[in-house]
Amino acid sequence: MDRIIYTAMNGAARITEHQAALSNNMANVNTTGFREQIALYRSVPVTDGVSLPTRVSTVASTPGNSFEMGNMQTTGRDLDVALSSENGWIAVQTPQGEAYTRGGSLQVGINGLLQTSLGQPVLSDQGGPIDVPDQAALTITSDGTITAIGAGDGPNNILNLGRIKLANPNNAQLVHGDDGVFRLAPVNGQPAPPAPADPGLRILSGVLEGSNTNPMKAMVGMIENARRFEQQMQVIQQSDRNAERANGLLSVS
Repeated sequence: MDRIIYTAMNGAARITEHQAALSNNMANVNTTGFREQIALYRSVPVTDGVSLPTRVSTVASTPGNSFEMGNMQTTGRDLDVALSSENGWIAVQTPQGEAYTRGGSLQVGINGLLQTSLGQPVLSDQGGPIDVPDQAALTITSDGTITAIGAGDGPNNILNLGRIKLANPNNAQLVHGDDGVFRLAPVNGQPAPPAPADPGLRILSGVLEGSNTNPMKAMVGMIENARRFEQQMQVIQQSDRNAERANGLLSVS
């Protein structure tokens, strides 16, 4: 009986872990540039030296993210940008080093730096943050070049603030962080060097890329998990009833 309970308990725990990933995807359906987390079940042999080789356990794993392109949404806002293709990332600065995002809802922070909606400074192709003059009107071209006209300046007084760093690292080497951005996986235990800027990438101004999470698919997955969890609970309850019946037979004898 104990083995039945532990088997069902293990299955219920894995379902709970899988449900957490699906819930996170569902919660980010409207997050700009979000990349859906892939959640899978896989079997793992039980190698404790005692169990039969046919015994396996289950593990809920998140091997990576889906990098399919999300839907484009026209906003008309000058500081909203989106990569024009499925490939490419906007480079940002974080305390852990350079990172990459598809969230192109940019803004000027109180420190005068161009940053994302999460407050991460956007990097230029020279590797540094982009300073914006106070109350300047910004224009972002398709290659990421940022020009500004200062408050009270004429149209001829255009300042070139640099070019947004657009990188195209190998998606298979990217790791999603808890802060919502991606980073290159460490190499031999050491931080990976920043990806080089790709001059061939292009962006669209006045457009945002939405999340690539399919809400219907995520909802169906959550419902299926709820049913699987209920089945595991029924197995535990049935095992408990069988144990009570066995104890009753033993007490009578």
